[in-house]
Amino acid sequence: MSGKVVSIILARGGSKGIPRKNVLDFCGKPLVAWSILQSLNTPEIDEVYVSSDSEEILKIAEKYGAKTIVRPDEIAGDTAKSESAIEHAFKVIGSSQEIAIMLEPTAPLRKPDDMSKAIRQFRAENWDSGFSGAILEDFLIWKKNPEGILESVNYDYRNQVRRQDRQPDYVENGAIYFFRPKTFLENKNRFGGKIGVYLMDFWQSFEIDNPEDWNFVELLFKNYLGNLYQLN
Repeated sequence: MSGKVVSIILARGGSKGIPRKNVLDFCGKPLVAWSILQSLNTPEIDEVYVSSDSEEILKIAEKYGAKTIVRPDEIAGDTAKSESAIEHAFKVIGSSQEIAIMLEPTAPLRKPDDMSKAIRQFRAENWDSGFSGAILEDFLIWKKNPEGILESVNYDYRNQVRRQDRQPDYVENGAIYFFRPKTFLENKNRFGGKIGVYLMDFWQSFEIDNPEDWNFVELLFKNYLGNLYQLN
């Protein structure tokens, strides 16, 4: 028998890149509202919470049907980690759920059934934690070593092979994180135990971090998801 599934949406009030971004209009609704509605419309999710330090965001959360968690200021600043907010949320709502899903409003490119599919895969493959991601098929990544010399990361430039023969690389796209509360609390981390990946289309990997991201992600949402969400 399956246990309870809870969605926890993290939405700080402060944002240097885009002030008040979580409450700004995105495809006809406040940005944070899309994560709320996507959660509420996922049959497997029993409860939906928004954790925020902003009264404005919390009022929007209530308007769209989510429960609220008032996040303390000390874990709501620019340097605060998402893990701190999740740990606080569990103190408020308890941690006896089977699965907790962590969502960030700045990654709204989720199809209506993505979370259902992710939860079913989580259960079928008996994961302890997981993330949504995409396969990086055509990205050859380099980085500089401590001496400042460029080195190839996800392939060996000395031994070039066909793209079809390379092992797949996965990018963590930020759209969905899920974990057993027990696993999270034991590790103080969203990842632990048996980790799985729920694959999404590569175009779903774009997030809103800077002002120049906004129009691009909104264009993707309208183009790929407009019919699914019945946008005008």
